[in-house]
Amino acid sequence: MIEQPLEKELWQTYDSIVGIDEAGRGPIAGPLVVAGCAFEKGYWHPDIDDSKKLTEKKREQLFQVIQEDALWFSIVVVSEKEIDQKNIYKATQDAMLMIVQSTDCAYCLTDAMKLPGYLKPYEAIIKGDSKSVSIAAASILAKVTRDHIMMELDQKYPEYGFKKHKGYPTKAHLEALEKYGVLPCHRKSYGPVKEKLEIKLF
Repeated sequence: MIEQPLEKELWQTYDSIVGIDEAGRGPIAGPLVVAGCAFEKGYWHPDIDDSKKLTEKKREQLFQVIQEDALWFSIVVVSEKEIDQKNIYKATQDAMLMIVQSTDCAYCLTDAMKLPGYLKPYEAIIKGDSKSVSIAAASILAKVTRDHIMMELDQKYPEYGFKKHKGYPTKAHLEALEKYGVLPCHRKSYGPVKEKLEIKLF
């Protein structure tokens, strides 16, 4: 629970605040998902917190609540191809900039990501998803959206177990990668996948 969100003080100066977060920087398969969320001044919800602290059931419930309560939200899905072309840091940064530039909010909070070239007031907060209700809500929107995508990929490629590990390089996922090979949804620039492709070339 975020009892005293960062926004409480900021709302005294800024009428509108957007929080931005991502899900899926670490996995070797599946897209990156970045989300932004803004609430009315003074908004608070006892259950909205860092998505990693919540159960899957609670995240699913809050996914609906946030979309209903938000003044504005945006969800951007970044493909594996774009991640490979740009690198994960730049792909995340670009998606966050795309989101914040599409809103007229007066202030922006990101979860530790700096936004070079962005001219409006903003702050990159370390562990922002446990301090800001807007960033926490964005983290839930991003996480649930990405989980849904990975569950769809699990139906398409059941032998890889995406429903369980969500594309992270777990032992089971790496064993499946070794046994069945690289899929279109794998990130080709990531170590284990890149290594597998290089072995195949020789």
